[in-house]
Amino acid sequence: MAVIFSKKSELPITSFDWGDNVLRLEPKASGCTTMVVMDVTLEPGGMHNFHKHPDQDEILIVLSGSITQYVGEEMQLLQAGDSAYVPRNTVHASFNDSQEATTIQVVLAPPMGESGYELIDVAHESPWKDIRG
Repeated sequence: MAVIFSKKSELPITSFDWGDNVLRLEPKASGCTTMVVMDVTLEPGGMHNFHKHPDQDEILIVLSGSITQYVGEEMQLLQAGDSAYVPRNTVHASFNDSQEATTIQVVLAPPMGESGYELIDVAHESPWKDIRG
């Protein structure tokens, strides 16, 4: 069994229009074939708009701050320590409507594609494009 320790300062950060993504555990670097783990930081007003992962289950755990989380058309305000489970192929979105940065830990299983996760953006489709006005 390979043991892999990850130092935060050594992890790669990828910036997207919706926030920063730090891959903690991904197949290419770790050899793990069962899951992908990442930390996502959303700045105030930041979002990961409506999307789905056709072949992956997901759990989101709020580490700090708060998010408005949609799973399907259901919405909850999640704060540090709260979580949301998203079954595969379920549309979901995370919005930071607060005045402080929010960090979420995301676990996706199983890994898919080169980066370990694949998604389909549905933010411009009905009914998702109309939910947030």
